[in-house]
Amino acid sequence: MFLAGCAAFINLYATQGLLNELAAAFNISARQASWTITVTTLAVAITAPFVGRLTARGEQHRVIGVAAMLLALPALMAAWSGSFNELLVWRAVQGMLIPVVFATSVAYIGVRWSGGAVTEVTSLYIAGTVLGGFCGRFLTGLVTEFDDWRLALMVLAALNLLIGLGISLLLPRNPRVPVQTAFERQAMRAELFNRPLLATYAVGFCVLFAQVATFTYVGLHLSRAPFSLGTAALGSIYAVFLLALVVVPVAGRLSKSRPRSELLKIAAALGVGGSLLTLAPSLWLIVLGLAFSCTGVFLAQSASNAFITAHARQNKAGAVGLYLTCYYLGGSFGAAVPGVLWEQWGWAGCIALIVVFQVLPLLIVRSHWKSSPLPAL
Repeated sequence: MFLAGCAAFINLYATQGLLNELAAAFNISARQASWTITVTTLAVAITAPFVGRLTARGEQHRVIGVAAMLLALPALMAAWSGSFNELLVWRAVQGMLIPVVFATSVAYIGVRWSGGAVTEVTSLYIAGTVLGGFCGRFLTGLVTEFDDWRLALMVLAALNLLIGLGISLLLPRNPRVPVQTAFERQAMRAELFNRPLLATYAVGFCVLFAQVATFTYVGLHLSRAPFSLGTAALGSIYAVFLLALVVVPVAGRLSKSRPRSELLKIAAALGVGGSLLTLAPSLWLIVLGLAFSCTGVFLAQSASNAFITAHARQNKAGAVGLYLTCYYLGGSFGAAVPGVLWEQWGWAGCIALIVVFQVLPLLIVRSHWKSSPLPAL
């Protein structure tokens, strides 16, 4: 499950630290280059609701492994793109495959584990997404510094293939889910739109909006004077994600007997505090602020995924699919919308908007998660 998390995220934000290089390569602006993130997250959002239906006949462990290996193909084709539009096409194809890994993995957890173990294993899976997201950003920045961005994307394609093979060899078979009757299918559809799950979808939108906005535009901020960081240094900034490798699994274990809404309170405090720190003129304070902020994001993501897995008792894959749609729509808007504020007010304008989206989840779950008590953990 840890490897599945890596596979889902290693390509998703791979171009986040390469905006200036892509702008130079295709003679476009950095804001236009940010569409390499937007199209991928939009493709995830559009595809995610249909994953459960498309993969229903397949065995979950095989679906995850095959999808992870297939991600290597569009990664390789993106590296060979002859135009910016071609690059966007292959980034979109990656976005269509990513939710197959993500949604099926979360559904797999819900079938195989129960009770408090769901929160703990989900936290382990989220830790895998942390490592995947870091490796995608860090390796592309490092390779680009010493060669170019095309080789960097080829390296990620090779990693996708290796991770997919690892998943196929290691992940055990889950029992097949029995065929649903017409009445059960109707109940499953109704479950997807109950208030607690709708609230969780909204939380997902806010969480990824803040995350993508932060790590897309902080790269532009730090590439300017007085910091003037290169691609390798910018890629190294993403090492702050590694803190979540420790924090998230520990938080998942500690929260087994606590309401998941408490994780969101901690996440919001870390997010807002970290965002405000990034306004400092010191690079070290900015890095510390990014560490706090991204840790808060992964805590919120862990709480939301565990809530869905425990609460959606009849249609976990469908609920995860809708969550992913809202989550990645948030990411798409997070990559594009702050660009207007960036051009007018720079990094401070972006942070003002980001803080709003870090506080909103608290207001959303304050009443809606309480309206449906969680099962005992």
